[in-house]
Amino acid sequence: MSVLVDELTEVQDKFYVINKPRDWSSFDVVKKIRNLGRFKKIGHAGTLDPLATGILIMCVGKYTKKIDYFQSLPKTYTGKLVLGKTTPSIDLETEFDGDYPIEHIDASLLEEVRSSFMGHIQQVPPIYSAIKLNGQRLFTHARNGVNAEDLEIKIREVDVYRMDIDASRFPEISFEIECSKGTYIRSIVRDFGIKCQSGAYMSELVRTKIGDWGLDKAQEVANFNSDLHEVLL
Repeated sequence: MSVLVDELTEVQDKFYVINKPRDWSSFDVVKKIRNLGRFKKIGHAGTLDPLATGILIMCVGKYTKKIDYFQSLPKTYTGKLVLGKTTPSIDLETEFDGDYPIEHIDASLLEEVRSSFMGHIQQVPPIYSAIKLNGQRLFTHARNGVNAEDLEIKIREVDVYRMDIDASRFPEISFEIECSKGTYIRSIVRDFGIKCQSGAYMSELVRTKIGDWGLDKAQEVANFNSDLHEVLL
C-alpha cells in the first residue's frame, strides 16, 4: 500500500531511504519527513507494520509517480518467530491467545516446513493489515471483534526467492527472507507455526533491503538530512 500527501511548499524530484523506527506507523514517517523537508508532495513505497523497523523509500515530487516501481522490487527481511504461542495480530501488537505443543518439532520438520515456502506460494493476508475489505481496513474489522474466518480475505500469490532459518535458540527461530512485492511476513510466520502442527508469532521484523537499497544507505528519522537524497539515472 502507498500513501500520498499533497501539502506545503515547493516540489523537489528525488527519493529518500529511511530507517523506520519501531512503534511508528509508515504514515507517521511520511508526516515527519514531509515537515522536516517542507515537501509539497511525498509518499512512501510500501507499508511496514508499526512494530517493524527498516527501510521505507520516500518519494518526493515527480518521483511519487515511481512508487509502483519501488513497490515492485524484491525485498529482504530479517526477523524472529517464536513457536508454541499465537496472538491475533501474529506479532506483539496484541496479547497471547493460544499455547501449542513444540516437543514434536525437530530439525527435520523445520527444514521440511522451511522448504515448503520456497517459490511461488499462496497466502492469506493477516486480519491485522491495511488491506481494504468492504470499504474498511482489515485491522478495523479486527479491532471491532470480527474474526478472520468470518471475512472473505482474498488469497494472494507471491514469490519467496530465499528463506534461511536458524533454530539454535529454539523455540525462537531467526529468519531471513527475500521475497516479491505483496508478501506478508506475518502470514509466513502464522503458516510456519501451522505447518509445524503448532502455533507461532513474530517477535521482531526488519526490512533490510528494497531492490539495491540496503540499510547502509538509510537515514534515521531523527537525523534526517534533505540533502542526502537518491535519484534514478
